[in-house]
Amino acid sequence: MSEPDAVRKRWEEGTLGPVLKKTGERQAEFRTRSGIPVERVYLPASEESAFAERVGFPGEYPYTRGIHPTMYRGQLWTIRQYAGAGTAEESNLRFRFLLDQGQTGLSVAFDLPTQLGLDSDSPESMGEVGQVGVAVDSLRDMEVLFEGIPLDRVSTSMTINAPAAILVAMYVAVGERQGVPPPALAGTVQNDILKEYVARGTYIFPPRPSLRLAADLIAYCVEQLPKFNPISISGYHMREAGATAIQEIAFTFANAAAYIREVAARGIPVDRFAPRISWIFNTHSDFFEEVAKYRALRRLWARLMRERFGATDPRSWMLRTHTQTGGSTLTAQQPENNIVRATLQALAAVLGGVQSLALSCYDEALALPTEAAQRLAVRTQQILAHESGVTETVDPLAGSYFVEALTDELERRAEALLTEVEALGGAVVAIERGLMQKAIQEEAYRFQQEVEAGRRIVVGINAFTDETAPPPPPLFRVNAAVADRQQTRLAALRHERDASAVTRGLADLREMARGDGNLLPPILTAVKAYATVGEICGVLREVFGTYRALDGL
Repeated sequence: MSEPDAVRKRWEEGTLGPVLKKTGERQAEFRTRSGIPVERVYLPASEESAFAERVGFPGEYPYTRGIHPTMYRGQLWTIRQYAGAGTAEESNLRFRFLLDQGQTGLSVAFDLPTQLGLDSDSPESMGEVGQVGVAVDSLRDMEVLFEGIPLDRVSTSMTINAPAAILVAMYVAVGERQGVPPPALAGTVQNDILKEYVARGTYIFPPRPSLRLAADLIAYCVEQLPKFNPISISGYHMREAGATAIQEIAFTFANAAAYIREVAARGIPVDRFAPRISWIFNTHSDFFEEVAKYRALRRLWARLMRERFGATDPRSWMLRTHTQTGGSTLTAQQPENNIVRATLQALAAVLGGVQSLALSCYDEALALPTEAAQRLAVRTQQILAHESGVTETVDPLAGSYFVEALTDELERRAEALLTEVEALGGAVVAIERGLMQKAIQEEAYRFQQEVEAGRRIVVGINAFTDETAPPPPPLFRVNAAVADRQQTRLAALRHERDASAVTRGLADLREMARGDGNLLPPILTAVKAYATVGEICGVLREVFGTYRALDGL
């Protein structure tokens, strides 16, 4: 028997046994949100050499402890609150407010019509213009959105997927109008269309042409925008749909593998684009599992890139991630409790070693966040950064028997699930068969059953409720006149622009889409002619068709 096992046996028999016999424990078993059993106590592994090999040092393979040697001692994470609503003018004001509060990067939320490739005057856009993000119909809106914001000094993240190539083309055009050449533009675009079929639903085209369009954007950025991250592969939305941390890791990496193969098939070496892959993950309230998740993510990704995809550049092995705290964990009941939830989740993300962070604001279960709620979210991050002490050493929880065991188990289970998806033929096949969608739906249903049965406590929902709770806080409301203003602006644009230039640009795009060339150059030409998002996506719909979800999913 090894020394740790002997120590455990002595403790269990001499100290633990009498207590269990007398009082027992609160539950028969304890499990993480992903179902991993939580042991009563954790001891070091019998072979300490394994610790050095699997955990190692920060800034070195396998990056369990972080991708930078000094982590937050050298540079804090980027504070990047998600914002945007109404018109470009209104969102521009919110961006300036956040920058004035000390935010260090922008994160743009687009409204649903923009996300779905529809113009504001489309009948399908009715009731949604500017409601959950900013309405962007054309380059003119993009110019207003970033007016007075120097794109050579501010990095911008854009949460957009199906029309991602169009919005990046607009960003490039705005930069040029500011005198900022494409190689100087820094930022990130989500461009992760595969997860839309799994968890979110803002897709337009079928998976395979969508994958082509995503790869076109990656290939274009490799050549033209070297400081811009052309894809931010998202586990966030799958977690919001109900996925466990294990599914979040495995399904996100399965999608990543599909993108890598698609780009590599074009003859682009993996080390030319992999260093610019970024990520967004979700952080929920199972504190230690979330800390361990980020450590497992980095280690598994480093190993996959080196061993499976043959990357030799250490930058390709490094997983750089943004995270947002769990929007689905927020409650409309007792919304002030959400401040605590977001703080706890943010602390887990920081202890996990993320590079960029946004907090879901406490009022988001009721409406888009107010300026006051956004300010509090920024201040929460600043307090963690400057007052908590957690930034003063790298990977403070390393060596915790519990955290290291969770890191190992999450990696093992996630890799096993990833292997299952790959054996089916990869992410696209799994999506087309509805397998990932079904797995997440089943997990969401199981969790909800646990909540309704009282086996999992959600404060203010199934325990510690308060019928006399105060009324909700003041809420932000999008101006009802937004749609009218946006439609008026769009009508004026169509009257003023060079119609023949738009026609030529769309015709060139249609021809390229029917072939196999990169779609970014004709999209950029059409954008500069002030073709609209809806017009450009309309051409691609003609060629690619539209996607309809499988029955029951």
